[in-house]
This record gives sequence, structure tokens and C-alpha cells, in this order.
Amino acid sequence: MTSEPQASDLLADPFLERPACARTAEHWILGRCFRFTSASEALLASVEEAYAGLPPHVLPGDSPVLEVELRLTPSHSEWTGDEPPCMHMQSGAGLLCGVVDAANYVVISPETMRALVVASGDMLAFPYHLRYELIEFAVFTLAARAQGLIPLHGACLGLDGRGLLIVGASGAGKSTLALQGLLEGLDLLAEDAVFVHPESLRATGVPNFLHVRRDGLAWLDDERHRQWIAGSPTIRRRSGVEKFEIDLRKGPARLAGPLELAGIVFAAPASAASSVAKLHPVDSHDVPARLAAEQAYAASQPAWADFARTSTRLSAFELVRGQHPSESIRLLRQLL
Repeated sequence: MTSEPQASDLLADPFLERPACARTAEHWILGRCFRFTSASEALLASVEEAYAGLPPHVLPGDSPVLEVELRLTPSHSEWTGDEPPCMHMQSGAGLLCGVVDAANYVVISPETMRALVVASGDMLAFPYHLRYELIEFAVFTLAARAQGLIPLHGACLGLDGRGLLIVGASGAGKSTLALQGLLEGLDLLAEDAVFVHPESLRATGVPNFLHVRRDGLAWLDDERHRQWIAGSPTIRRRSGVEKFEIDLRKGPARLAGPLELAGIVFAAPASAASSVAKLHPVDSHDVPARLAAEQAYAASQPAWADFARTSTRLSAFELVRGQHPSESIRLLRQLL
């Protein structure tokens, strides 16, 4: 798996099409069954770390299996610095591609519902980037394109099968609200990426990890919760921000299945925080334009017009956060 192919091998199989001895693993993610195939136990271990132990998410409609092949290539990079190079996106001939370099890339075919993830031995030293920028990129993109889901940058909390989509710019406090909500007994569907069926407004996500900054510990009153989070590993975003990576499957969180959206909450920026948390109604006719302004990638998707139309059925509010996140959660619980 990690040795350079011989010249005779390349002549006999220039496209590396001969199947290697591989193992498969299946997980229900974002409404569909994914089958991961790889000859690399290290790559399959990354899949298990990301998706094992999640509640099964099943959405209405046909459910063909989505196939993801993972291939490990030899280590030979000349990377410098503390992280791999940034990924570059390409598309053409019905394929979607994310390219880091010649040995690390993703190729997705939405039409055939298949994806190829290629990672080098060098990338194994960067498990966060491997999981999020290669494996998750393939899973999220394939699931959204295969089902016509709207991919939204936001969080989602729920109760009794109903959910609130929480959107806002970076720094608006979505992760803090997600953390406080789960600690106060709400169901967590997603912290950062929510996928919505445009007609039914049924939302799905991957409630595996939650990322919070160290200053988020200031709001925690329970010492057990502080120890749980402070004992989590830290990751470093490409922006340079460091956060705890909290594995929700190992703590007190209630992980949500698919939720029927009951409303949309636009989280105001941190500078707008006041002494008392408040909810201001947003006119339903203003919701599509406001969402489109915040969700440029989602607004470019073919099903956006359907989602914009159905989103006007949802209650919408702007949340001005108070001094403590629990004040905001009290208001969100009332909406649910």
C-alpha cells in the first residue's frame, strides 16, 4: 500500500485499476448509506473516527448506496509549515474535484454516486485536515448532490423532532449556542453544516464533533462539563484559531436524528450583545434574500429556488445574545 509501484506495474496497469485487497465499512450519513472501501486500515480508521456511533439519518426517497473509495499513496511531499497546502476546487465533464497536490485529491461523480479520495502517507500526520478537507468533502458533496439537499453553513438544535436552523457570520456564537443547548438538554443535529431537503424542510447533519474556543469554558458552571471539554484535543483552523474538538459521542450530548425545521434564527454578531437576550421577528418575505446574502454557495445550487420558496413557511427571528448563553437557549427552547 505504501511502496512505489514498479515500472512493470505501471506499464501493465497505468491507471491503477487493478483492485487491491480491500475492506469495506458502511455508515448511514446525511440520509444515505455510504460504503467506504479501502486497502488502507489507516484511512478506514479515519472514517470510523468521523462516523462511527452516529444516529442513523434516513431521509425519504430512493436510497441507493453511495460509494467512496479511499486510496493511500506513498509519502513524498515537500510541504513546509504546520499544515498541508490549501485545497483547490475544479469541475468539468460531470466531475467535481478538490486538489491539494498530485498525491492528495478528491474526485466526485454525482451522476454515478461515487467518489475517490486519494491521500498520501504525509496526510496521515494531519488527521484533522484528512478528515475534514478530503473525507468529509467527499461525503458532504456527494450526499448533497445525490439528494438535491441545500448545504447551509450553520448550526441546528432540536427538541421532540423539531429543529431550529441557527445561521450567522463567523464569530456570531453558533458554536457557543450549540454547546450550551446540548448541555441544557436540547438535541444537537449539527454545529457547522446543516443539509436541508428543499421541499420537506427536513434537516440532516453529522453530530460527531463540536468545536469551541477556550474562552467558551467561561460559561460552563458544571465542573464535569469543564473537564470533559478541557480534556478534548485541540485543532487549529486554517485561520489560525485554535479550538477544542469535542467528541459528542463520548459525553452527555443528545444527538439528533433528522429534524423538521420549525424556524430560522439569525444570530447577531458579538458586538450586538446586550445585557438581556432578545428575539426580534423577521418578516418571512425577507428570509430568502437574507439567507442568500449569508449563504452564497447554497444560493448557487439548483434547488435553491425551491428552498427559498418553502423557507417563507418558517418562523424567523434575529437573536441578540445576552450576558450568558443560557439566556439565549431559554428563548430558543420557547420557539421549539
